[in-house]
Amino acid sequence: MNGTLFGIGVGPGDPELLTLKAIKTIADCDILTVPDSGTDNHIAFDIANEYVGTKPIIHLDLPMTRDKSKLMEKRMIAADMICVELDAGKNVGFLTIGDPMLYSTYSYLHTIIVSRGYTAKVIPGITSFCAAAAALGQPLCESDEALHIIPALYDAQVALNLDGTKVFMKSGKKLNDVIDILKEKKVKAKMAQRVGMDGEQLFDDLDKNVESDYFSIIIVKD
Repeated sequence: MNGTLFGIGVGPGDPELLTLKAIKTIADCDILTVPDSGTDNHIAFDIANEYVGTKPIIHLDLPMTRDKSKLMEKRMIAADMICVELDAGKNVGFLTIGDPMLYSTYSYLHTIIVSRGYTAKVIPGITSFCAAAAALGQPLCESDEALHIIPALYDAQVALNLDGTKVFMKSGKKLNDVIDILKEKKVKAKMAQRVGMDGEQLFDDLDKNVESDYFSIIIVKD
């Protein structure tokens, strides 16, 4: 009998924000896999490290690139590696920061592996933007307000015309352009960086000379 793949969301950064189900699933898996983007930073593994024990870890070569053909090639190789373990009857966990179904590499592997006839289950995790809102004390939605989750590569000028709360994330250096636009338009916004991680910073406004890093979340509330 084939094993099952589990996409395990480990939350935004603080190990205490792992869910009980995530911890139990990590314990129940035979092997864990983590994405390796070519740096020494294995953040999902570091978050869950105290719950991993001596389980075997497979590092999957999943670089951060916009080259779609290279991404697909690497995802297929990673899926092949996981399927070898599933064929051996082992339950495999894939650790991912935040939630597995929100801007996550796991979601692509989930689709590939399920299309091959394997069973995959998702263990949701606390999202970075929910953690950012909590840290900032900023309600995301009230009454009938809408919520828009916007990658900063999206046109910020267009996004700001949307009704409701706007959350800009998943951006890298591009988020600095969003900050410049918000300042130019004098739009009030709050920003959280590296919530639950070393170096966490919270900004009640963007009037200061702030710059984003990869783990930055901007919340614009109408």
